[in-house]
Amino acid sequence: FKELGLSKDILKAVNKLGFETPTEIQEKAIPILTEGKQDFVGLAQTGTGKTAAFGLPLIEHVDFEDRTTQGLVICPTRELCMQITRDLDTFAVFQNNPNITAVYGGANISDQIRKLKKGAHIVVATPGRLLDLINRKAVKLKSVQWVILDEADEMLNMGFKEDIDAILDQTPAVKRVGLFSATMPKAVKRIAKNYMHDPIEIVVGKQNSAAANIEHSYYMMKERDRYHA
Repeated sequence: FKELGLSKDILKAVNKLGFETPTEIQEKAIPILTEGKQDFVGLAQTGTGKTAAFGLPLIEHVDFEDRTTQGLVICPTRELCMQITRDLDTFAVFQNNPNITAVYGGANISDQIRKLKKGAHIVVATPGRLLDLINRKAVKLKSVQWVILDEADEMLNMGFKEDIDAILDQTPAVKRVGLFSATMPKAVKRIAKNYMHDPIEIVVGKQNSAAANIEHSYYMMKERDRYHA
């Protein structure tokens, strides 16, 4: 990690987490995103270390003395939103009063609005709830410098294309965009074409294959029971 261009405080956080050797996507993505000169497309499966690949450079670029929202991470599900937020909190442990706020459906919107009003440096969001907050004028994205779209193919499969378009229209024309996806269908290519400028594209592993270190299990249940389960 010392060779990837990260600052001392972030390397301290990495050491505290016990990370020793970067994964392939981290090794390839972190130097590009830390330099911050180009948009980025990373094609990699779940379980390959994508959150640190974009999360460590994102913490690097945020000015924690400034209370405006500078980073935005959009992801498909409540569970992933909470996980990314927890990870970013651990990456930012040695920063000055970081406020990383998760906003997602199925939770009290008033609590989320209160956290946003305190000045969220980074907002991690599911598309539907974020659009709701934009429409309520509870979140301002005009100062966003970094947008990360995580699991972009999943978001489009879930029907969030219009929401993502509406959200990205609220962000500044000049920003850096990082897109992470397991696959690159036409709809994802369209987002890359519309919202990214000459991105560097990195492919890690074999597309459409599961990460070797993940075992898959599933349980059948009613939709209303899934969070409780």
